[in-house]
Amino acid sequence: MRAEWPRRAALAAAAGALALPGLARAYPDRPIRLIIPFGGGGQTDIVSRLVAEALSQRLGQPVLSDNRPGGAGNLAAETTARSAPDGYTVMVATMGTNSGLNSLLYRNVAYDWQTDLAPVGKFCSTANVWLVHRSIPGDDLNGVLGWIRANPGRFTFASAGVGAITHLAMELLGERLGLEMTHVPYRQTTQAMADMLAGRVHSRCLGLPEGEQVRHMPGIRPVAITTPRRRPGWVDVPAFAEAVPGYEASSYFGLAVPARTPPEVINRLSAALNDALGTEALRAGFARVGADIAEPNTPAQFAALARTEHEKWAPLIRRLNLVAE
Repeated sequence: MRAEWPRRAALAAAAGALALPGLARAYPDRPIRLIIPFGGGGQTDIVSRLVAEALSQRLGQPVLSDNRPGGAGNLAAETTARSAPDGYTVMVATMGTNSGLNSLLYRNVAYDWQTDLAPVGKFCSTANVWLVHRSIPGDDLNGVLGWIRANPGRFTFASAGVGAITHLAMELLGERLGLEMTHVPYRQTTQAMADMLAGRVHSRCLGLPEGEQVRHMPGIRPVAITTPRRRPGWVDVPAFAEAVPGYEASSYFGLAVPARTPPEVINRLSAALNDALGTEALRAGFARVGADIAEPNTPAQFAALARTEHEKWAPLIRRLNLVAE
């Protein structure tokens, strides 16, 4: 089935290159801005630049990355929602912005995740890895969990901020196992890593694209992966589900555009994205950084995924009364 996608998508892309109804010229006829909701070097930036290159090749125009960090993606989403709905502003969609988690965490969100952004498609997902400082006893996952149980409240974990998936993943673990852990949110991921390497915080959960870069650093060790099964390239690291049946905490990444973007433009972007998803080059690129490429998908399927993730995480946010500043 996958082998047929590149041919079908290429035909759709060729059709989309014609002048679109209601537009003066063929789309696209100039560079496209890809708004990335986090700063450079993190997992969102890493996977987004891979898809930007793939889209540039298929759309015949540069897709220029524009990092807009702030408010866990809120600044990027607000910028996108206010942009002209012409297909020249595209946003990297995350769980915080497109599954409405930020709307639960932040008091003043200036966009509506259900009406101000239009989904295009998912392009990858990433697991998270739990890294623990070597000062914490325990030779394996169960050993570390045992130490946390025996020392309630003493164990600290860093995250990219309140409500980030790296925070929610640990809160879900704590709730499932009745663990008392102390959350230490950071605005800068580099500072979080520096503090963990120095032992000022005991652990950090982070996406595999970032984990690949630090997994062999002295002083820390990977303890578990947040997916149901072990990961290629990380086969010596157990999945959380081996100790906590049914546990999973992954991130998704996709594309969204301002609401009221013409359907023809969305279909053109969707066709280019799906054509890229059918290639070994993009699959290998994502695999190299620890991400899982998405199957070709439609805007409607991506919207359904956004709602499913909202239904999964919103109750946890409400139970814990989480509020982000």
